[in-house]
Amino acid sequence: MSNLMTPMRLARGMSQSLCIILLLLTCGALSAQNEVYRVRNIVLVHGAWADGSGWRGVYDILVKDGYNVSVVQEPETSFKEDVAATKRVLALQDGPCILVAHSYGGAVITEAGADPSVAGLVYIAAHMPDAGENEADDGKRFPSDLSKSGAIKKTADGFTYIDPAQFHEYFAADLPAEQAAFMARSQVLNLADNFRAVITTAAWKSKPSWMLVAGSDRTINPDLERWYAARAKSHKVEVAGASHCVYVSRPKEVAALIEEAASHAR
Repeated sequence: MSNLMTPMRLARGMSQSLCIILLLLTCGALSAQNEVYRVRNIVLVHGAWADGSGWRGVYDILVKDGYNVSVVQEPETSFKEDVAATKRVLALQDGPCILVAHSYGGAVITEAGADPSVAGLVYIAAHMPDAGENEADDGKRFPSDLSKSGAIKKTADGFTYIDPAQFHEYFAADLPAEQAAFMARSQVLNLADNFRAVITTAAWKSKPSWMLVAGSDRTINPDLERWYAARAKSHKVEVAGASHCVYVSRPKEVAALIEEAASHAR
C-alpha cells in the first residue's frame, strides 16, 4: 500500500505546484496588462505669474515613478500663443498623455486638450471654463480674496502681475517667505486679455478629468474649484490648508492625483 501512496502523493504535489505556477503566471499577466494601460506621458502646464520651474517637486516624483514628463513654458503674451506652446509639446509625445495644469493654465489645457494625444486632464487649483466662457467671468461666480484685494497690478502695455509685497499672502502662503519672495520677483507677467480669452472647445466634456482643490486658496476661490469639478463630474480631491501654490508646496499630493489619472484614463 505504501508503494502505491507515494506516486499518488507525488502526483498531488505536482498538481498543487502546477496550480501555483499557473496562478503566478496569471497574476503576472494581469500586472503586465495593467502596465500596458498605464499612461506614461505627462505634460505639465503652469499658470499665470509663474513658470515651469515650479513643477520641479512634482516632476521629480513622477520621473522616479517611471513617467516621461514634459513641462510647457507658455510665454503668457497671448492665450493663442499659450495654447500653441502647449500643442507644440503635445506633438512631441510618443503616445497618449495626461495633460496637467495649474491656475490660468486650466483654461489653456481646456482648449488644447482636444488634441487626440490627450487621454485625461488634471486641474490643480485651476480654472475650467466651458465653451463660450472665459475665466475672468467665471471667477465672478465665487470672487477670490486676490480679486478683491487690489494686489493685481498692470503695466503700461497691458500685462498683469501680483504686487511682490503681497505675493506671499495671496499666492503662496504655505511656502517659506524666502521662496515666495523669489517667486514674486521672478514671476512671468501675463497679458490681461488672456483672462478674458473665450474657450471654443472644452476638452473636459469629452475626456475624463480630475480636480485638486486647494483648501486655503486665495487666488482662486476654493468654492469655484469645487463648482468646476461638480459641473464637469471630475474626480475631486481636496488638500486642506493648501495655498494656490499647492503644486509647489504639496508635490506628493499633486503627483498622487496625476498618477491616479494616469492609471485610470483610457
